[in-house]
Amino acid sequence: MPRAKQPEPPRRIRIKKNDVVKVISGRDKGKTGRVISVNRGTGRLIVEGVHLVKRHTRANPSRQIKGGIAERESPIHVSNVIMLTPGGVATRIGFRVETAGGKTRRVRIARKTGETLERKG
Repeated sequence: MPRAKQPEPPRRIRIKKNDVVKVISGRDKGKTGRVISVNRGTGRLIVEGVHLVKRHTRANPSRQIKGGIAERESPIHVSNVIMLTPGGVATRIGFRVETAGGKTRRVRIARKTGETLERKG
């Protein structure tokens, strides 16, 4: 009898929600978009306007759902995208440890330019 497949541990994904990324492989290569959601369990993310699929939906008047064919984003693997800096430069993500006022924290930096990628607020 085959053994049950062990669930993989969650991946360390350096890309966060609301980051702007560029697709580097696949059918949408070259497109850019904002990250809508990140699934650390499967290592996939949903990017706005990228990897669109058509969903056929049945109408459900009690829930105010219109029927028809709707386009929506499908998850894309994190290895197929690269982070864009606010200046629009594609770069890998590194970390730097900063100490401010006795507190230590890791901040994401762009490997190519060295600028910090953390959002304010």
